[in-house]
Amino acid sequence: MSKAPRSATQTRQLILNAAGTLARDLGPANISLDAVAAAAGVSKGGLLYHFPSKARLLEALVTDHMERLDIALQQQQSSGRANAVIQSFMQHFLDEQAQGTPPPTGLLAACAENPEMLRPVREHSAVFLERIKSNASDPNLATLAYMAVQGLRSAELLGTPVLDRDAARDLVKWAQSYLADQARDTAQDR
Repeated sequence: MSKAPRSATQTRQLILNAAGTLARDLGPANISLDAVAAAAGVSKGGLLYHFPSKARLLEALVTDHMERLDIALQQQQSSGRANAVIQSFMQHFLDEQAQGTPPPTGLLAACAENPEMLRPVREHSAVFLERIKSNASDPNLATLAYMAVQGLRSAELLGTPVLDRDAARDLVKWAQSYLADQARDTAQDR
């Protein structure tokens, strides 16, 4: 019995999932289109149909990652709990750290060649921050927590971390706890 053929959307997502796994395991600079095609179980021509270059694949990978995070943040915003969105954003960072995800240095190199690759990051980041602020018991504090996480990510990406991963994790967990306490205090004051 033969399998039903995959749709173009399914194939595209399969390629993105394989590229994400390889980028996480090897670092984006070390993945090749051949390796992604093999990991996804598609021909290189099939991969090139969806992503005509490694730069386009990496750009799509970034967009896919940002869209997944956006969905998670939207779900938290709809919960109506104060600080739920910034809590979710920080938890996403902690989950990435726990996975041992290497900094995407290859992505930095690709962005140096094609700065337009950062466009989806800029667009989504602005939306994330607005979503975080609109859900916060203290928008300035939530913005500060968001910027702290972004700073930790950027320092790791640039190879200039001031804090090791354990200290960064502890700082973010402290911020999560502080924001949870603040949301609880705000709810009690009402």
